[in-house]
Amino acid sequence: MKEAINYLEEDLKSYRVGKASPALLNSVFVDYYGTPSPLQNVASITTPDAKTIAIQPWERNMIQKIEKAIIDANVGLNPQNNGEVIRCMVPPLTEERRKELIKKAKAAGENAKVVVRNARRDAVDLLKKAMKNEGMSEDTEKEAEDEVQKITDKNVKKVDEVVSAKEKEIMTV
Repeated sequence: MKEAINYLEEDLKSYRVGKASPALLNSVFVDYYGTPSPLQNVASITTPDAKTIAIQPWERNMIQKIEKAIIDANVGLNPQNNGEVIRCMVPPLTEERRKELIKKAKAAGENAKVVVRNARRDAVDLLKKAMKNEGMSEDTEKEAEDEVQKITDKNVKKVDEVVSAKEKEIMTV
C-alpha cells in the first residue's frame, strides 16, 4: 500500500504545474554513446528561478543530443542552448490545461486506491487461508481483518490527501 502511495507521489511530481522542477525531465532519455540514459545521468539539472530549468551537460558534445531528447520526449518544454547550458522556460498553464491535469491526477489517485484495495483483498485472502489451513480462530481472523481495514482506510485517505494537495498546487496561479 505504501508503494502505491510512493508511486503516486513520484508520478504527480512529473506534472508540469507552471513552475520549474527537475522532475519534469524524469521521462527524458538521451542517447549516450548508443545507450539510452536518463537525462540526470548525463547532465546537471537545476532551477535557477521559478520559470527556468537549466541543464549543464557533463560533456559539451552532448548538447545537441540532449536538446533533441527533450523535444522528442514531448514534455511541453522548448530547449534553447547557448553552447554551454540548455535553458528550458516553463510556460504558464492555461485554465484548460489545469483542468486536464486535475483529471489526470484524480485518475492516478483512483489507480492508487485500486492498488491499495487489491492489497487489502490479498491480505484478507491470506487470513482466510490461515484460518482454514492453520487453525487460526475466527475471532483472531476477524480482529486481523478489522486491522487490515483500518490500514486500508488510512492509506485511501492518504491517497486523497496527496491528490487534493496536487490539485491545490495545480490551481494556484
